Amino acid sequence: MDTRIQFRVDEEVKRLAQLMAESQGRTLSDACRELTEQLAEQQRKAMAHDAWLTQQIDAAFAKLDSDQAVFVTHDDAQKRMAERKAKIRNRG
Repeated sequence: MDTRIQFRVDEEVKRLAQLMAESQGRTLSDACRELTEQLAEQQRKAMAHDAWLTQQIDAAFAKLDSDQAVFVTHDDAQKRMAERKAKIRNRG
């Protein structure tokens, strides 16, 4: 089901926006629709990332609660990260 969005802008802003949209072969309504769809897609991605991050955090705490978590020293973590970065750099 389609819905209508209404908002107010200055007449000059509307005129200039219409000119720009027309120069691109589309209407101002098309441009507004495209922007709205882009914003909605960005929100979908943000929500999906938030859900993924929450799942990762929950899994980490579950691992901690079940005594399956493995901890490494700071030095070991830095060494592992340096090795990983070197491996990635050497791919190209």
